[in-house]
Amino acid sequence: MKANDIRNLTTAEIEQKTKSLKEELFNLRFQLATGQLDNPTRIREVRKGIARAKTVLRERELGINNG
Repeated sequence: MKANDIRNLTTAEIEQKTKSLKEELFNLRFQLATGQLDNPTRIREVRKGIARAKTVLRERELGINNG
């Protein structure tokens, strides 16, 4: 998900998205540890998605308007 797509969501939706991404990351790490992970690049994508969501939340907190 792109940063501009995240900016179009409400704050509550972004927080929900972050929560679901964190759950997915946990599951991916669990699969990695047990040797069942099919797509290791997905871990990186999910981590970046979490970072993007947190960045947009922080921008809103500081009152920065990017986009």
